[in-house]
Amino acid sequence: MSEMIRRSVFLDEIGLGPLWLRRDGGLASAGPIEADDMAPMEGIPAAALHGQQPAPVAHAVQDKAEISAWGGDEPISAPSAAVHAAQSPAAMDWTQLQAAVAGCTACGLCQGRKNTVFGVGDSKAKWLFIGEGPGRNEDIQGEPFVGPAGKLLDNILLAMGLKRGDNAYIANIVKCRPTDGTGRDRPPAAEEVAACMPYLQRQIELIQPTILVALGKTAALSLLGLDAATPVSKLRGTVHRYADRPLVVTYHPAYLLRQLGDKGKVWSDLCLAMSAYANAGE
Repeated sequence: MSEMIRRSVFLDEIGLGPLWLRRDGGLASAGPIEADDMAPMEGIPAAALHGQQPAPVAHAVQDKAEISAWGGDEPISAPSAAVHAAQSPAAMDWTQLQAAVAGCTACGLCQGRKNTVFGVGDSKAKWLFIGEGPGRNEDIQGEPFVGPAGKLLDNILLAMGLKRGDNAYIANIVKCRPTDGTGRDRPPAAEEVAACMPYLQRQIELIQPTILVALGKTAALSLLGLDAATPVSKLRGTVHRYADRPLVVTYHPAYLLRQLGDKGKVWSDLCLAMSAYANAGE
């Protein structure tokens, strides 16, 4: 599938078609991302997650406030010193890591889960997409991004010339479904993120992707370890670094289903990601 056709498929999917062409045969620009204020949410200190300092954020782009993938806007509190590390996954192979995740009891999320959600896709993929955590459907099926949000993500991958199991891997920050006292989905707490991060870090080491795409604010803040006062809007529109790889931040598909007007901005984010991917291969 040519680049022109892929972009046309994407624009049709997000309701921005038809694809307009310049007279010289080139693709019309997706246009600038509109600036807007966005309320900050509490982040996670870098030292609590992976001991690395985040790369400076350059050319910040302002945008509207992003809602959590679960519909709330709860802050992520500072991690507790009481969080204890399970056996380190750093030396595990893929099969051992899957088994460790399936039996993990490192945080309280294990008590209410039906299934752990390890991830899905090509274990040698060049593209790694990282979301927040499993929802109800994912907890039942044991696979990330199913249901309407998963369908939208699949169509986005198709527009990029990717698909599940073919040069793309999909994972989450946490492997078990976070719920509140009423059983509704919620963002993961800092101690839950800290307990799960070693699994994701090992997945990254084993997969060896060329580029990472953070889907939503929890994924972005968790990976970059940013200060609590950092607005998520500042993370879009620039290429960050994580584990010595380019990282691009965009919206979570579940958020896009509620905020249809923001779908077009994903195209700008993905154009940036595809450019970073191309440059990383040079």
